[in-house]
Amino acid sequence: MELILKQDVQNLGFKDDVVSVKPGYGRNFLIPQGFASLATPSAKKVLAENLKQRAHKEAKVVADAKALAETLKALEIKLTAKAGGEKLFGSITNIDIAEALEKSGNAIDRKFITSGIVKRTGKYSASIRLHRDVIVELAYEIIAEK
Repeated sequence: MELILKQDVQNLGFKDDVVSVKPGYGRNFLIPQGFASLATPSAKKVLAENLKQRAHKEAKVVADAKALAETLKALEIKLTAKAGGEKLFGSITNIDIAEALEKSGNAIDRKFITSGIVKRTGKYSASIRLHRDVIVELAYEIIAEK
C-alpha cells in the first residue's frame, strides 16, 4: 500500500515522502491518525508540483540549519549533576541537553535530540536533527556537582 506522509513519522519517513507500508498499518494507524493519505496518481501529481514550488524555499531552510549546526559544533556544553564518585544519582537525558542548549541561546525541541540515557560522569555526544538533511553531533560533558 502506497501512502503520502503528511508529517514526519519516526522510522518510516519524512513529510511528503511516498512510502510503501503493509495495508493494515496504513488503514488502521497512519490514515486514521492523520499521518498519511492514499497515494493515488492524482495525489502524486499534486505532490510533485508542490515539491517543485517549495524547492527554492527549502534551500534557505537548509542553509539556516547548516549555520545553526556550525554554532552548535562550537559550543561546549557542561552539565552538572549530583554524583557519588563517577555514578550519577539519577540520569542525564535529552531533556537536560535541550535545557542546556536553551540556556546558551539555541532553543531546540527535545524530540530532535538523540542521546540515550547517561548515568556516569564523562564526555558524551548527542545527535541533533536540525533538518532531514542536516544532522549534527554535539559533544557534551557531565561533571559531578560540588
